[in-house]
Formats: sequence, structure tokens, C-alpha cells
Amino acid sequence: MKRIAILGSTGSIGRSSLKVIEAHPEAYQVKALAAGKNMDLLAEQVRKFKPLEAAVFGHEEAESLKKRLDGGVKTRVVSGTEGLIHLATLEEADTVISAITGAAGLVPTYAAIKAGKNIALANKETMVMAGPLVIEQVKRRGVVLLPVDSEHSAILQCLQGHARDDVRRVILTASGGPFRDFSREEMEKVTPEQALKHPNWNMGPKITVDSATLMNKGLELIEAKWLFGLDIHQIHILIHPQSVIHSMVEYKDGSIIAQMGIPDMITPISYALSYPRHVNTTLPALDLERVGTLGFMKPDTKKFRCLDLALKAAETGGSMPAVLNGANEVAVELFLQGRIGFLQIPSLIEKTMKAHTPFVIDSLEKVMEADAWARQRTAAFAETDRGSHRG
Repeated sequence: MKRIAILGSTGSIGRSSLKVIEAHPEAYQVKALAAGKNMDLLAEQVRKFKPLEAAVFGHEEAESLKKRLDGGVKTRVVSGTEGLIHLATLEEADTVISAITGAAGLVPTYAAIKAGKNIALANKETMVMAGPLVIEQVKRRGVVLLPVDSEHSAILQCLQGHARDDVRRVILTASGGPFRDFSREEMEKVTPEQALKHPNWNMGPKITVDSATLMNKGLELIEAKWLFGLDIHQIHILIHPQSVIHSMVEYKDGSIIAQMGIPDMITPISYALSYPRHVNTTLPALDLERVGTLGFMKPDTKKFRCLDLALKAAETGGSMPAVLNGANEVAVELFLQGRIGFLQIPSLIEKTMKAHTPFVIDSLEKVMEADAWARQRTAAFAETDRGSHRG
């Protein structure tokens, strides 16, 4: 019986995780749930799964949750960063599903690893910002870190039973998002509503916009480097519009092994929790006859500049990936608020990266310093740009 804490239980990954857990009550038990703003859904989850503890981001949310629960359950409610860390390191849990979106997931995930918890990782920003620190702690504590991203889960599955030294390269696949066939002129007019309509996947708003800019694939490239001990130039990206092949591994003899499945996050979540076994899920089988043709093409990094910026950040190393991530989070939020255009996202990130002098990441404090600097500088660049447009 795995005893599980979920960081980000009301998001798309968290909700899918609870479906997997609910389908196998003999194997999994929920011990703790954490969420941000959706108190109605969190209260519903707490009543259903009766965890020992629930954590929320702020004091107001904690009071709101307590009122909704109205003494009906014995779940203890905690809040703030301290509350999230407490939840992530809870003695009664042995496995933490890290599914909080963005940089906010880094600190509690890192604390969970240091506390000896096994991690099912959906928060790619943890590896992007602090990959070397995380891998060092994973080795030191002897914990298991398994990816929940469909692409990294696919790579993990394709590596089973093969010597790592035999790997020539890994191939991350990308749907290309909703704008893969758009011209630059069309992309200039993209609205947040358009960007949030992903053709294949049902995800949260931030990751959906990242998929539309292809930044998501750049972040996954950096994550793959640390998860699988790869050189950055061993990782290749292909646009695969059908999202049936989730990633591939090519070996030195030319063999390519691919992992396929319908585009649903239940599969990688289930594998991360049941590893190395494959257990039944509620999903339908992949019908290849209906899929028909599978297509592949190179990504256009001139049109989708975020992918190129992520590669540059990976090559630079040090604090630059954390700066890339922080700048991207601010730019995406500004876009979703309607304060900047779609193509200003890569422009703001590039300005912030050019203004940054990289430094060595040797502590979590250094990571957070780079993140805070990037956020402040990106917001300042955006304000300057708006001022020049008004002028």
C-alpha cells in the first residue's frame, strides 16, 4: 500500500491522480492533499478521500476550506509555504505526487526528497530550475524519482532493459500546439482564448500556453537532461501532430524504440505509481486503425523562438535555466491577462536572459535568487515596453 501526498490536487494532474488512486484502493491511500485557490473542489476531495492533512497557499484559503468542511471531517488544515513543506514531508506518507504548477512546486518537492520521500514528478520546473541539486539529493537520500510527464514517462519505458551506454539519443515528440500551421502574421493576433484550446491534451492554462509557444518542449528538454543523465545534444525534438508516440529512444545500432498510447495523463501517472508494473486503467485501448497515418516534422525555431531560448539556457547552464523559467512564468501570466501579445512572450524572455549574468547554482537559495531577479526584470521590461507603446 503506497501512502500518497498530492501537491496540486485540484489541477488537471492532481484530478487524474485521484482517479488512478480511486481505481486501485487496494494499492494506494491518500494521506495528504494540497491546492491553491479552488477551495470548493479541495473540500470535495477532502470529504471523499479523508486525508490526514490538507494544505493551501494562504491563510484566507485555509479559513475558507475550514468553513466548507464545517467540522465534518478530521483533516487538519495548514497553509503557506511552511504548510506545503509540512505536507510534503509528512511522516505518514511515503510517496509525493508533485503537481503544483510552476516554480511554486520546487521548495516543497525538494523538501520531500530531503525527507526521503519517493517522488512522482509532474512539476518540470523543479528540474529546470534546480536539476543538479535535485539529482544530488535523490542520490544522497536513495529515493525514487519518477516522471509523470508523458514524454519522460515514455523515455523511461523505452529505456527499460537496455544499457544506458547504448543510447545514441532520445527524441521528444511535440504536438506542435494549436498554432503549428500559423504564419507569423497570424501569430501576432493570437488571443489567450485561442492559446488555451489545445488540439490534443486537456491541461492547466500555464502549461497549455507553454505548449502553444513550444516553451513546454524546451523545459522538457532541460528536464530530460537531468532525469536521464544526457548530454543536451543527445536530446532531439520532433513535431508529431497526432500525439500518439509520446517519445522515442534511439540506440547506437540504429534501433528506435517508441512508446505509444492515447493522449491522456492517466497513463504516465499510473506508470509512475505502479512502476515497474503496468496496471489496468479506465482508459480505452489505442485504436491504430482509426489513427491511420503518423506524421513527423522538425520544429520551426524561428517561428517558435521559445524553443531556441530554452536550448540556449540549457547550453549556458548555471542560473540561466531558472531565469528562463521565471521570465516565462511572468510573460505567460501577462499574456493570459491580455497585457501583452503572444509574440511578446519570447521577446520578454530573451531580453531578460540577455540582461542576466549567469552564476553557479550551489544552493536552493541561489535558485530562488535567480528566479526572483528574472521575475522582477521581466515585469520591468514589460512595463517599459507598454510605456513606449503608449508614448
